[in-house]
Amino acid sequence: MHEASLAGGVLQLIEDTAAREKFSRLLTLRLEAGQLAGVDVRALRFALESIAPGTLLDGAVIEIADPPGSAWCMGCSQSVCMVQRGQACPSCGSYQLQATGGTELRVVDMEVI
Repeated sequence: MHEASLAGGVLQLIEDTAAREKFSRLLTLRLEAGQLAGVDVRALRFALESIAPGTLLDGAVIEIADPPGSAWCMGCSQSVCMVQRGQACPSCGSYQLQATGGTELRVVDMEVI
C-alpha cells in the first residue's frame, strides 16, 4: 500500500511548512488526488488518520477531492474525460490517449493557527 508512504510525505510537508511558517495547529487539510493519479483515496485517508495521533494532523479535518482525469486523444484530436488509465477514447475508440489532467496528488490548502 503506497498510500502509507504518501501519507508520510504529506505529514513531512506539513511539518516542514509549520516550522517555516510558525504555526502550531492544523485545522483543515485539503488534498486533491486526481482519478488518474493511482491513489486509492480511502486508503490515503486511512493512512493519514493512522499516523495523525501526536502529530499536527491530530484532530484536523482532512478533505480529499478526486477530480476526474482528462486526456488528449491522438486518434481524433480531442480532449476527453477519463475515469481510469487504459480505457478507450469515448469519442473514437482509440487507445492513443495522453493524460493531461487528474494525474496529481497535491495539497490544495491548509487552515492553520
